[in-house]
Order: sequence, then structure tokens, then C-alpha cells
Amino acid sequence: MSPADNQRQLVDDFTILPDVQERLSAAVTRAAVRKMADVLRTDEALVRGCSSRVWLAHEGDARSVKFCAEADSPMVHGLVNLLVDVYSGCAAGDIVQTEPELWQSLGFNKMLSPTRLNGLAAVRKRMVEIASSLLAAS
Repeated sequence: MSPADNQRQLVDDFTILPDVQERLSAAVTRAAVRKMADVLRTDEALVRGCSSRVWLAHEGDARSVKFCAEADSPMVHGLVNLLVDVYSGCAAGDIVQTEPELWQSLGFNKMLSPTRLNGLAAVRKRMVEIASSLLAAS
């Protein structure tokens, strides 16, 4: 599936919950079982520009990039893993071209602080950098 397809599926899944706060809670709960291997939590994997510590690792090539992420904050961990779900398994070119719309679609943009939104933008930027480097290497 493409990032756009993944994004639509996530929005469909989460908008079953009528309350935005419930959606955010569901994202946090959903991500709580996802743990990044300690070996991947390196200084190189730290995403710059986040107020919480966020690690982002990847594997694959330009045809299919898989991401995994971890964060110190449970809320950030939940939000970052939504980005992982949107882009993981997709082609690098699609990752670069498809902007996340789920913050608006799920109503999170109205309840997240500018600092938190900037941190999510930093994670997205790092994903684009990774995908771009894989494209350049192919």
C-alpha cells in the first residue's frame, strides 16, 4: 500500500472514536506495545528538533523502507508510531512525495502544542532525509 492508502486506513480506523482525546489515547495505547530494540537506540538514530527524545531507525532500500521508532514520552511515542504506520513498507519516492495529513484529519493539530507539532515535523523531515538518501543510492 502507498502512504496515502495507509493514511486513509488510519484515519478510518481512528475516526470510529468520536472524541479527539479518545483518538489520542488510542494512539498512545496502540503504540505502548511497540518497543525499539535497545541496539537501535543510538545517538545517530536520535531525531534532532524534538523536545522529547525520539529515535528513528530504518531498514530496506528505495523500493521498500521500514521504520521503527521509540520516544521517551508515551504521547510522542504514540504520535510518532502513527507516522511509522503511514510510511513504513513504502517506496522511498512515495515517502518523499506524500505529506502527512492525519494530524488535521484526526483533529490532533487543534490539541497539540506548536512544540509538539514541530517535533513531529522533525521526525517527518528525518524520514524524508532517509528516503532521499536511499533514492540517491539506488
